[in-house]
Amino acid sequence: MTAPAAPAEQAASAQMSRRRVLEALSGLLLGMFVSMLASTVVSTSLPVIIHDLEGDQSSFTWVVTATLLTTAISTPIWGKLADLFNRKLLFQIAIAIFVLATAAAGFSQDPSMLIAFRAVQGLGAGGLAALSQVIMADIISPRERGRYMGLFGAVMAVATVGGPLLGGVITDALGWRWNFFVALPFAIAALIIVQRTLHLSVRAKRKVSIDYLGIVLLSVAVSLLLIWVTLAGDSFEWMSVETLLMVGGALVATVLFIVVEFRSKEPLVPLTLFRNRTFTLAVIASIATGIAMFGASVYLSQYMQLARGATPTEAGLMTIPMIGGLLVASMGVGALITRFGRWKPYLLVGGVFLIAGSFLLSTIHYDTNFALVSLYMFLLGAGVGMTMQNLVLVVQNTSKPTEIGVASSGVTFFRSLGGTIGVSIMGAALSSRVTELVADRKDDIAAALATLGDQAQTWAAQLQTGTLPQVSAMPEALRVVFEDIYANGISHSFLIAVPFAVLSLIAIVFLPNKPLTTMTTSERIAASEADLATVSVPEAMETLTATGAVRTAAPDAADDASDARR
Repeated sequence: MTAPAAPAEQAASAQMSRRRVLEALSGLLLGMFVSMLASTVVSTSLPVIIHDLEGDQSSFTWVVTATLLTTAISTPIWGKLADLFNRKLLFQIAIAIFVLATAAAGFSQDPSMLIAFRAVQGLGAGGLAALSQVIMADIISPRERGRYMGLFGAVMAVATVGGPLLGGVITDALGWRWNFFVALPFAIAALIIVQRTLHLSVRAKRKVSIDYLGIVLLSVAVSLLLIWVTLAGDSFEWMSVETLLMVGGALVATVLFIVVEFRSKEPLVPLTLFRNRTFTLAVIASIATGIAMFGASVYLSQYMQLARGATPTEAGLMTIPMIGGLLVASMGVGALITRFGRWKPYLLVGGVFLIAGSFLLSTIHYDTNFALVSLYMFLLGAGVGMTMQNLVLVVQNTSKPTEIGVASSGVTFFRSLGGTIGVSIMGAALSSRVTELVADRKDDIAAALATLGDQAQTWAAQLQTGTLPQVSAMPEALRVVFEDIYANGISHSFLIAVPFAVLSLIAIVFLPNKPLTTMTTSERIAASEADLATVSVPEAMETLTATGAVRTAAPDAADDASDARR
């Protein structure tokens, strides 16, 4: 019999040499570098941007959460599309959307315009986050992936360290708008390299359907929840009619989304994934990782500028310890996982570091010894580096080959969702705390203004506008007061991440310690086809149904095959 030969040949051809893997990864890495650079280059200049556009703390929070919101919503959509369409083309489309929206944001004239373009930017970011994980699973086995995680760690470090530094220099030298244009040449290079080097196996075409209703319901549920978290306690009371409408609407949309997903032919997020214990626990753990990662990147930069009087360039330099922790942990743990094949001890240590880093950062003040602040940042960065990619890795290791896209994007989605809601809650807590402290210390502020002489009225008028202040430009007497206020508010917001980090560690403890497979997704699919070619039709149908390749709702095909055999 020659039937099994074709799948066997496909399995052999699916194996890629180290050189071919590096060639394929080059475009993927550059695409990820583009997305990270475009995000991080703006981080240190956000306080300056919001000040220049006359925005307040709420605007600052929304500039960040608009991107995170659309990233969270679009991630499972991209993941589902990856299981249905050409993954390489989807990746290129995601790069184009992300960078064009980023460039357009450079022309913003007010906070609303900036928020809108940042929301479109998130659509592309969701695609890059989801598709990079899926494509990696296509060409690298889970056991071998740790070896290449060092490359991703290096790219992440260069973009995350170099981005804020470059953004600070550009802001101080040319103005903040140029931060949004710097990624364009890298994006063009990424599109060309991806086209030339990334070659994925062509899968058999099949009729597809997109869960449009699921997309709408998921968007409504997440958006209402995020808007409520951001505005409650400021624009309206926590216990109010607005709260009832928003929370009630989010709950109704969530229930309808679950019903639609059970009935959909091609569900956006197959709820059967939650039968997999590894997937469910990884999702819970990813939420805390998202809060730590996004919350730290946003509010540490704000702490450096508003609580320590740093310039954008100095703020970029001062956050290097966190990125160093992330880089060392990501590269070191990736190499250890590949060498020994064990992953759980590193995830457990990462969970402990997340708790320690989040709690210690909640104790900082404007005059805390910077060596201690650096240690706290390093611990938090190491925790993120040990958990972020490895949670996706263990999920891919246990997922069906036909569901790699939705499983990978599912974990990324909940990480982004956790980060989005976390940043919103932290921003709301910061805004509320700062308002409270300003009211409590009005006598200190008045005394500081009294020492300014002719400048007193000018600064008093600026403070009354409600816009985010530029603390580094304040006179010494006034600056000390506001540095203390913002340090207190930012440290208070970090306390919110602690219980989520504890929950993450608990979830990691109960993750099944399953060994990593040495087969790529393409090889697993080819092996399944080879096995099916050697069994009878009824056995093949049973196996296909078990692996999710066909649905149990198609008994007619099995009956016809049985009749033909008789």
